[in-house]
Amino acid sequence: MIFKRKIYDKFLAWKKESNGKKALLIEGARRIGKSTIVEEFAKNEYKSYIIIDFAKVSEEVQGYFSSYLDDLDTFYMLLSVYYGVKLYHRESVILFDEVQRFPKARESIKYLVADGRYDFMETGSLISIKENVKDIVIPSEERHLKMYPMDFEEFCWALEETSLVEYIHRCFEEKTPLERGLHDKAMLIFKQYLLVGGMPMSVVAFLEGEKDFGKADVEKRDILELYRSDIMKIKARYRAKVLAIFDQIPGLLSRHEKRVVFNRIVEGSVAEQYEETFFWLSDSMIANECRKTNDPNIGLSLNESDSFIKCYMGDTGLLVSHAFDENELMENEVYKQILSGKLGLNEGMLYENAIAQMLVSNGHRLFFYTHYDAEKKRNDIEIDFIISNNSKTQYRMFPIEVKSSPKYSIDSLNRFREKFKSRIGGCFVIHPRNLQEKDGVLFLPPYMTMCL
Repeated sequence: MIFKRKIYDKFLAWKKESNGKKALLIEGARRIGKSTIVEEFAKNEYKSYIIIDFAKVSEEVQGYFSSYLDDLDTFYMLLSVYYGVKLYHRESVILFDEVQRFPKARESIKYLVADGRYDFMETGSLISIKENVKDIVIPSEERHLKMYPMDFEEFCWALEETSLVEYIHRCFEEKTPLERGLHDKAMLIFKQYLLVGGMPMSVVAFLEGEKDFGKADVEKRDILELYRSDIMKIKARYRAKVLAIFDQIPGLLSRHEKRVVFNRIVEGSVAEQYEETFFWLSDSMIANECRKTNDPNIGLSLNESDSFIKCYMGDTGLLVSHAFDENELMENEVYKQILSGKLGLNEGMLYENAIAQMLVSNGHRLFFYTHYDAEKKRNDIEIDFIISNNSKTQYRMFPIEVKSSPKYSIDSLNRFREKFKSRIGGCFVIHPRNLQEKDGVLFLPPYMTMCL
């Protein structure tokens, strides 16, 4: 089952703009569909293609990279014969799949691109790519492109709800609510997205199983085990800390403040001891980190704090399977409670994780803001996310509050607006109800996050 993915259009843009002068390296977490969409692109857009899967490549092919890079006529001839594929000048593409497993191939990109005969695309798991470069020269002839799990819009496409997606975008642009029945339908699909997530194999199992959440869950648990296996292969000095944070992500997100309190992980621990841990989880794209900004202004990252971090799962469907074991899902009727909107605190955790996932897939870095009132001895401002327009001359930021319950207060958002009103371009509240605009705040249903 091949799904429509937004990244395909970026492949087309690279092919047109690069004209063979740069290879395209697609980075991303395991099992998000990199290899599938790259091969689909090669099949559709080129006269012929060769896939070299370095997860199972033969020693013979590996030897070509050691012996024939100074004789590319022979190098390409051997590849063509070995794979039984005729290569055409400027009409063929060679795919390096799982390139992190054979760094020599990645180093060779410099010479292969300079030769100019064919296009080159590489795929690999991001952290493995970066951990396997110490003995090679990193090619400057690469363009990097990050790929994520299927976002909500792609999930809708998979469910053949293209017309609904177009309608949602139109309502967002016009700032008008959806027709009631279609809002209810969009909310139901969003809740399915919370449970299934955007890992392609989970979506395939869900659809082929006639919308069976249990079959999707089996696939997600296999992926979680794969991630744990990857963690066990990293450097011993911080392996245990990565595993500890990974295992505790559901627990961290189920708390009110949702941020990591390091002293609760191991008594006496501090943020600096976990720097490599969060780098690994974020860089592997298994998790999406959200850092506190101390002074929301131009360049949010310039004022970020290393001591205050929220850690979201890269895929919300995986978070569901990570948070509940198989028996809990059935005995506690988790599927039923989420679909009916009655899961309480845990539903808030899933909502916020999904919003984080949707913002990241739209290219936003994640930041949050809190303000401690010494007199009241508590935080009097808590903003879940802040995004910006990235303008250096007309900078504006957009605070986002996420509310999973129909009843809530926006006092915190109002205090934030008053404190930073000159810097704010707009305010959003993500809530289960239909779209409405009131007192300068745009209240959006969660499925509309894809429009931000």
